[in-house]
Amino acid sequence: MLKKLLIACIMLAPMAVMAQNLKIGYINPQEVFTAMPELSEIETKLSNKQEEINKNGQALIDEYNKKLEEFENNPATSDALKQDQVKQLTQLQERFQVYQQNSQQELTKLQQELLEPVNKKIHDAIQAIGAEHKFTYIFDAAAVVYVDPAAENITQLVKTKLGI
Repeated sequence: MLKKLLIACIMLAPMAVMAQNLKIGYINPQEVFTAMPELSEIETKLSNKQEEINKNGQALIDEYNKKLEEFENNPATSDALKQDQVKQLTQLQERFQVYQQNSQQELTKLQQELLEPVNKKIHDAIQAIGAEHKFTYIFDAAAVVYVDPAAENITQLVKTKLGI
């Protein structure tokens, strides 16, 4: 029994030494993100794209409403003509739905493309601060339930690194 206890102590000794050398930091990445100067330009580009999408979508709606009004105000003389008009209205509805889906995907893709360099910049700055200050771990403050007073908030260090 004594032999097992001695082996356990020998195995745990390096862990105890390592635990004393831990340097832990935390960051509020959302605070850094919202302070990035590139955000206003990104928001403008996304807003312009959204306006373009809305304008084109409104053109489809206007076209549909015009055809619907023609259909209601000028009843078709034959069943074949009625079926053709109904088919045109249905096609316009489907076209509008596809347009909405494609536009949303396009807007999401643009947003990801525009935000990727910003996120990479923040990530690289966090990595650089971690290496410079020899942090063992850096945690996202939003995901941490408890922060020991010995842990260091590196949010301002990252902002400074980014020139914010």
